[in-house]
This record gives sequence, C-alpha cells and structure tokens, in this order.
Amino acid sequence: MLLARASPTFLPSTSSPTPSSQTLPPSASFGRSQRTGGSLTAASPNCAVRRPVMAAAAAAVPAAKLEDAEALIDSVETFIFDCDGVIWKGDKLIDGVPETLDLLRSKGKRLVFVTNNSTKSRKQYGKKFETLGLSVNEEEIFASSFAAAAYLQSIDFPKDKKVYVIGEEGILKELELAGFQYLGGPTDGDKKIELKPGFYMEHDKDVGAVVVGFDRYFNYYKVQYGTLCIRENPGCLFIATNRDAVTHLTDAQEWAGGGSMVGAVLGSTKQEPLVVGKPSTFMMDYLAKKFGITTSQICMVGDRLDTDVLFGQNGGCKTLLVLSGVTSEQMLQSPDNKIQPDFYTNQISDFLTLKTAAV
Repeated sequence: MLLARASPTFLPSTSSPTPSSQTLPPSASFGRSQRTGGSLTAASPNCAVRRPVMAAAAAAVPAAKLEDAEALIDSVETFIFDCDGVIWKGDKLIDGVPETLDLLRSKGKRLVFVTNNSTKSRKQYGKKFETLGLSVNEEEIFASSFAAAAYLQSIDFPKDKKVYVIGEEGILKELELAGFQYLGGPTDGDKKIELKPGFYMEHDKDVGAVVVGFDRYFNYYKVQYGTLCIRENPGCLFIATNRDAVTHLTDAQEWAGGGSMVGAVLGSTKQEPLVVGKPSTFMMDYLAKKFGITTSQICMVGDRLDTDVLFGQNGGCKTLLVLSGVTSEQMLQSPDNKIQPDFYTNQISDFLTLKTAAV
C-alpha cells in the first residue's frame, strides 16, 4: 500500500520573489478556487483568493526515493506531466518515454501534458509530440500560451480591448482562437527606438492587457511599449505566462527562461504580474473542471521544484520529481531547499523497472 506524505497544499512560490505578488482575480467561469480535501470550491466572485502560507517546517519533510512505481501508479487516476526536462530536452526525446506512456495508458490512466513554454500553441505542441513519435491528443496538452487566452476568457476580457504580446507565435495563435485582438509579438522584434531629443513614443490606448512570455526576439522597444501600456492605460493587466528562470532550448545546456523577460517589465513598471502558468493554480483549476478530476487522484510529475512540484502541492496532488531536467539530487537535498515532493526518481522510465520494493 502506498503511503504518501500529505502534500503541503499552500506554499509560497519561489518563482514570485516578492511578497507583493498579485493573486489572480476571481474568474467568472472557474476562477482561482479554494480546495478542501482535493475537491474544488468556487471562490467568492467578490474578492481575490489569497492562499495562506504554511510554516516552512511543514514543507521540510524529505522526499522519499521512489522504490515501488506500481504502488504510485495504482494510487492515482491521472498523471500530469511537465514536458521540458521530463518528456524531452530541446528537440530530443528522453529515453524510455514512449514505453512509459504506453504502460500508463494500458493501465487506464489519464495523461495530461502541461508546459510553461508559451512559444507554441496547443496545436503546434501536438505536432511536436507527433514529430517525436508520441501519440498525444491536442485536448491532452495545456501550454501557458493557452492558459493566457483562457484566463482572459474567464474574466470576460472586453473584446473591444487589445492585448499587447511580448512573446512568440504560440500566444498569438491562442489569442486569435479565443477571438481577442492583439498586437506585438515577433513582428516587433526588429523595431528599434531612436532616442533623439524630444522623442515621444506613442502607444495604443485600447490595450487592456500585456501578456509576457518567453521571447527570443525580446528588445527595448517591447519593454518600453509594454511599460507604457501598463503604466498609462487605466486598468491594464500585466499577465505572465510563467516566471521560469531557465528553459531547455537545446539538450546541451540551460538557457535564460521567460522569467527574464517578465523581470524586465516588472522592473520598469514596479508592478507584479498575474502568473497563469505553473505554479499558479489557474491551469489546475481549469483541468479539474474540464476533466472532472479529483485533485487527490492526480500525480504531478516534473523536473522543477518551484514550478512543477509547487504546482502539484498547491493543487493538493501527489508529486513526483524527476532528475532528468533542471533539478539535481544535490539541489533537492540541499538544506536551503524548502520544497520537497512526495517522491523523486531519475526519470519517468523508472516506472518500467521499479515494481517490487515497498514504498
């Protein structure tokens, strides 16, 4: 029988470094919710929900090394997988992934793939899975690009307002599918500002939200344009797809992540963003509603402590850290680390071999 440590449901996010970080405003549809025993309770429509912070000592119970994968598999109905560092690195599939996913499907488990990478839309991620030889339905994929559009829908963002995008094509495609007007994105990547005496930069007064995601075409023009919208347009939202410090663009090394772009806009606006990607519970609430999932029957599998594991813990799920991506065993066991998953293992293909020992 699997005995999992009770996950600390409420934890401070290390990806949101200041205590003034904004909580998500309540959603008209599914909102930011409060949880009791793994079930969803709708948040009050009149106030934002701020999750209480547990004492650090409650989160310090060391993670157990996974020894009986079958017990973990049998204890849940759904597995949510991060992608970068878990399924692939860059454009290279991690060893044993196809066989592992086949095993879980053969046991009747629901598989969901959640990524903070906003450069692609769900359809584009579907093509990446296909290219890597994995059969994954588009409905099983949830990227932070989709989360940004879904969040705007959930708050009934006015269709006569526009969204300025500091990010790539994935965000634009999801906004278009959701019926929102947008500007910016890769087309602003070549724009430059000539700082001549008396120069005044105009901006669109109809921009009601600035969405910032990972952007390989990031430049000063975008920072200034987004800053003007947030500071000068009344009620303009500052939305971040994620605040990841690093990402896996290739399998050779780590690269600066979307958090670096978000940090630049935060620095110039002095305003904390609304984060819709992990570890925010927005996507968890969305998934729970869409699939009718009881969160205590979910295992969140990821390679990052401050996004993946925290995402699962904030949602009341079991959590499994894999060491195939950002986090090493040394980092996990460091006295400075206060985020501990229920279990950890080398990579998800360990599900194929760890079947006999008791957990």
